[in-house]
Amino acid sequence: MFEQLTQLVQQYGGDAVVNNTAIPNEHNEAVINETSSSIFSGLQKIASEGGAEQLAGLFNGSSPIDSSNPVVQQITQQLSGSLGEKFGLSGAASSGVAASMIPQVLNSLVNKAKDPNDGSFQISDIISSIAGNSGQASNIMDTISKYGMQFGLDQNNDGKVDLSDAAALTKSGGIGGLLGKLFGKS
Repeated sequence: MFEQLTQLVQQYGGDAVVNNTAIPNEHNEAVINETSSSIFSGLQKIASEGGAEQLAGLFNGSSPIDSSNPVVQQITQQLSGSLGEKFGLSGAASSGVAASMIPQVLNSLVNKAKDPNDGSFQISDIISSIAGNSGQASNIMDTISKYGMQFGLDQNNDGKVDLSDAAALTKSGGIGGLLGKLFGKS
């Protein structure tokens, strides 16, 4: 997932990084890599600190992916500090890059995960990558399951949304079918 995330950051890094005179050209690639690392580690940190509700809100679209979103705020602050520390950028330059990049990249990540026709990001892969094999992955999945019940994802009518429901949806339309049902697309 990290490589795919880096590709998204590169896609949106033109104006915020490459065309930014506050960032010396020799640092462009390193700033892009730092942005990817900060997003990934920020999502991991949120998962490890019990932020299942925040992450579920991010991926189900219940909260806007802008500067008012707590996930965006946390990752933006982390990246801003890191850019200043590692590359000597001013506070204004670091904040500007972070404030520009984080919402764009997270919006794109979420939209790709929701799009049944785009297999580049799968919600299960994202959750596994950020939460690992720990209890956080199941907490996040439980939260998504809670939302899933509201969207009719209980395919076998057992009163919960779990892997058997995901398997049933996968057979009937892949993970895109699952995400389509979860996020209102068919």
